[in-house]
Amino acid sequence: MNLTKNMRVMRVHEPGGRFQIDTIARPELLRPTDVLVDVKAAGVVPNLRNVMSNYGERAYLTVPDLPAIYGLDAAGVVAEVGSAVSGIAPGDRVYINPGRSCGSCHACRTGEPINCVAFTFQGYFGFGPQSKQIYRQYPYGGFSEFATAPADGLVKLPDQVSFEQAARFGYLGTAYSGLRKAGVGAGRSVLISGATGTLGLGAVQIARAMGATRILCVARNEALLARVRALDPQRIRTFSYGTGSLADWAHAETGGLGVDAVIDAIGPGASHQVTLDGIKALKRGGRLVEIGAMSDPLPLNLHELMCAQVSVLGSLWFSVAEGQDLVEMAAAGTLDLSVFEHHRYRLEQANEALAEAEKRAGGFVNVVVVQ
Repeated sequence: MNLTKNMRVMRVHEPGGRFQIDTIARPELLRPTDVLVDVKAAGVVPNLRNVMSNYGERAYLTVPDLPAIYGLDAAGVVAEVGSAVSGIAPGDRVYINPGRSCGSCHACRTGEPINCVAFTFQGYFGFGPQSKQIYRQYPYGGFSEFATAPADGLVKLPDQVSFEQAARFGYLGTAYSGLRKAGVGAGRSVLISGATGTLGLGAVQIARAMGATRILCVARNEALLARVRALDPQRIRTFSYGTGSLADWAHAETGGLGVDAVIDAIGPGASHQVTLDGIKALKRGGRLVEIGAMSDPLPLNLHELMCAQVSVLGSLWFSVAEGQDLVEMAAAGTLDLSVFEHHRYRLEQANEALAEAEKRAGGFVNVVVVQ
C-alpha cells in the first residue's frame, strides 16, 4: 500500500475547466474519529461538468474553492484510522458515503443529518454557505489517490462487491432510499420512470431485491427497455414513453387500480409532463418519490391530490445504514450488481472518463476512474 508523503490528484483550477494532474501532500488525519482511505475506484457523474461550472450561478448550491478535487463516489481500502476509531481497521474494504453534516445542528442532533443546514457531498457540492466549512474539513474527492472521511461515513464492503460496483453506490443508495420512502416491498407494484438510466436501472434491480411484485419500467429507448425487460420477464413490464397514455397502460397492468408507487428518476431537462403522467398512474393512496432532479416547474392540483390521498415526496440521498443494507443484499445474492458494464479509466484519464459519462449511454454502463 502506498503510504508516501505525497499523492497524485486530478484537480480543476478554473470554473468549468479540465482536470489536471497535480502532486500534493498526502492527507493527515485531523481528528481521532477520521480514517484515511487508499482510493481504488471512483464513480463519474454525468452532471459533474455542470457542477464544476457552478461558481456564482446557483445560490442554493455551494461548490468547493478552487483548485478543487472532485469525485463523488469513492471506494477503496482503509490505510489508517484515528485513535478513537473502532469497528474499522486498516485493510478493510469500504465505500465512502460522501454525505457530510456538521454533527451539531438541530437536524443532526435529532438523527436527520441529510437535513443538516451544512449538508455537503464530499467531492461534489453542498446546499448552502455553511458547506464551505465541511469542504475545509474534507477536501478530498474520489479523483485522488487517498481521501479522508469520518469513520461513521463508511460502508464496509463484502468480498462479493467490487470496488467498481461500490463506485455506483451513490445512484444505488439514492434509489434504495426512494423505494423505501415509497413503501415498495412484497406484494407492491412500482412504476419507475427513466428506468434505463443510471438511477432508474438501479431502482429496477433494487425493487426486484425488495420483493416488488410488478415493476413497470418507462423510458424512451426501446432497445434499452428490451434489455431491462430481459432481467426479469415475469415481473417487469416496459412502456416506451410517447407511444400512448402512460396512465392508461399502468392501470391496465394493475387490474385497473394503478400502481402503489412511482419512482421518478428522470433528470434535469425533462418535461414535467412525464412526472404528471406518473402521478396519474398512481392508485388511491399512492406515492410518487422524486429522485432524478426533474427541474421543470410542476403544476399540481393539490385538491385532486388531497382527495386521492396521493403523496409527492422528494428524496435526496441515503444513509450509511441504507448503504450497508445494499451491500448485505448483494452479499446474500438478492441484489444483482453483475448487470453493470464497467468502463475503466486511470486517474490521469479523468477528462476522458467524464466525456464518456456525458454521452449518457444508459444505466448498464458504469464509468469509473480506477487506481
